[in-house]
Amino acid sequence: MSGLAPTQAGTAADGHCVVVDTNVALDLLVFDDPSAQPLAAQLERGVLQWIATPAMRDELERVLAYEHIAARLHARGLLAFRVLDAFDRHVTLVEPALRAALTCSDPDDQKFIDLAVQHRCLLLSKDAAVLSLKKRLAALDVNAATAMTVG
Repeated sequence: MSGLAPTQAGTAADGHCVVVDTNVALDLLVFDDPSAQPLAAQLERGVLQWIATPAMRDELERVLAYEHIAARLHARGLLAFRVLDAFDRHVTLVEPALRAALTCSDPDDQKFIDLAVQHRCLLLSKDAAVLSLKKRLAALDVNAATAMTVG
């Protein structure tokens, strides 16, 4: 895919890279969850560089159309395309990663694991299937955490 940025493993131009799953992205971009504020501050200061693939953006776009999420957007006066614009401003799109040496029990989360492993990034997730792999990910130089632990 042309136009996607290559990223050095484990680093970005101004800091370390982070892979953010869709639930944490919603906390950050839609719900203004206080637990996502340390992440927001680190992204703003350039301490972390959020990397994602086009498939991750597509998943966010799909989730924003879910009835219960669309209702929350409406209640907050937000439009899905504006949330996607915010995603685009915060994220550096990169090529999809090769399959990692470990498999997540939730196939929808595999792309986040694969990208974090390939780039040796911090992986932020609230998903139990991802977090259950924390020790195995650490052996691959990936720290898996919730947004609450970023600070």
